[in-house]
Amino acid sequence: MTGDPGPGPGDDAAADADRRGDPASDAPGSDALGSAIRRRGWVEVRWRQFRRAPTPVVRAVLSSVVVAAVLGILLLAYDLALDAGANLPGGDLRVLAGFAFVGAVAFLGAWLTYLVVPQPGRPGVHSRWSAALGLFAALPIAYLALVILFQIVKPLLQEIGR
Repeated sequence: MTGDPGPGPGDDAAADADRRGDPASDAPGSDALGSAIRRRGWVEVRWRQFRRAPTPVVRAVLSSVVVAAVLGILLLAYDLALDAGANLPGGDLRVLAGFAFVGAVAFLGAWLTYLVVPQPGRPGVHSRWSAALGLFAALPIAYLALVILFQIVKPLLQEIGR
């Protein structure tokens, strides 16, 4: 009667798994050596994610930010010219210009991301995945750019101009 008698009534399933070396059965909150793992707070987790963002996401965001900055300067110049009393052809088309700004940032941000972000796992291959990533990055950036332009930059420029 040699060998393993099998689990007895006092045996623990986790201890049995440890004897087999099963890493999936480690107790929660501990690493392979059995030491406790410190849980990070919400802010610390988000800061770590911000510092270690994946390269495709960084490229998508930066391409959209560049497009929004360039087009935003043009939109703000148009708005300030109309505020100053400029008589432009077509009259006051600020709302249409705002819609055109969001559409242009979304389209150009997706297109630039398509050009600079390869498909994951396939270097050098550009796909709809890259364009979708750019679109999902461009839409919030376009609206944030509008808020920054018209709630922060425009009032500052108006104060300087007085």
